[in-house]
Amino acid sequence: MLLEAILAYAHFAAILGVVVFVTSEAALCRPEWLNAAVIHRLVRIDTLYLAAAAVVLLTGLARTFWGIKGVGWYWTQPLLHAKLTIFAFIGVLSLKPTFSFLRWRKRWGELKVLPAAAEVLAVRRIIMFQAHVMLLIPLAATLLARGVWTF
Repeated sequence: MLLEAILAYAHFAAILGVVVFVTSEAALCRPEWLNAAVIHRLVRIDTLYLAAAAVVLLTGLARTFWGIKGVGWYWTQPLLHAKLTIFAFIGVLSLKPTFSFLRWRKRWGELKVLPAAAEVLAVRRIIMFQAHVMLLIPLAATLLARGVWTF
């Protein structure tokens, strides 16, 4: 029982980290605020976002293997697969902002040129979209925890 509580706590804490970092990216990724310091900060925040997402995945997997319900129950549930699919979709979406931030930092380092406002806004839209898609994961988690649509 204690292990289940610790795994749940670690999972929720990592989820909160993901939310904080994606929110920070959305807040900072604005053409009117972009400068060299913000570009470097976006790269650092994105690295933390990746780390938090990895911890979410690892703690979620740990909960399926060592949690009370066990691997046999979790991995037969369509909602778990829906959560993982949404998580993977968000991961794919996050590639564009990650590569953009790295490219912006490189361009700034070499040429001292900021990205065009249209490019910054396009990246921000992706960040906002993934933040909104992320809301589907706790919905699926809540339904799964309550036994809705489970086998």
